Amino acid sequence: MPIKSDKWIRRMCEEHRMIEPFERGQVREGVISYGLSSYGYDIRVAPEFKVFTNVHNALVDPKNFDDRSFVDIKGLECIIPPNSFALARTEEYFRIPRNVLAICVGKSTYARCGLVVNVTPLEPTWEGYLTLEISNTTPLPAKVYGGEGIAQLLFLEGDELPEVAYVDRNGKYMKQVGVTLPKL
Repeated sequence: MPIKSDKWIRRMCEEHRMIEPFERGQVREGVISYGLSSYGYDIRVAPEFKVFTNVHNALVDPKNFDDRSFVDIKGLECIIPPNSFALARTEEYFRIPRNVLAICVGKSTYARCGLVVNVTPLEPTWEGYLTLEISNTTPLPAKVYGGEGIAQLLFLEGDELPEVAYVDRNGKYMKQVGVTLPKL
């Protein structure tokens, strides 16, 4: 399964609307870069965040998520407290083809600041805005810029179609639209 090139990604976006909006090249002037690169696509973080807080001493439980665990922040800048965590979403909407798997890795600009972006794979036939998990591993507050690059997607094309894809098993995060919290 080789990693797909910019030509393949461009074709999939033009023919199948795999990424919308789709930026045909790297946007770099005065921003953390985003858009099409040689072997991937740099995604943007939308200016809406859920930053975890201990103000209410709530327990983080994936089976019973307490909304008091975080504060909502809307704006082009988000400060993530030291050794803390935020959820966000992409500006881009994705439609992953049945024979494709996408893997997300962090951008070096944020990695060099101690910010780690974690995203589970975009599975075949999954569709929606991607929820991003952003960890500040430093003892200092860290700034994230909404509307700018945050991570890169790498696309792998399977040699054959999977027997069961995300849509077939009624995946619980199908067509998510906002910053999506854990679901059971």
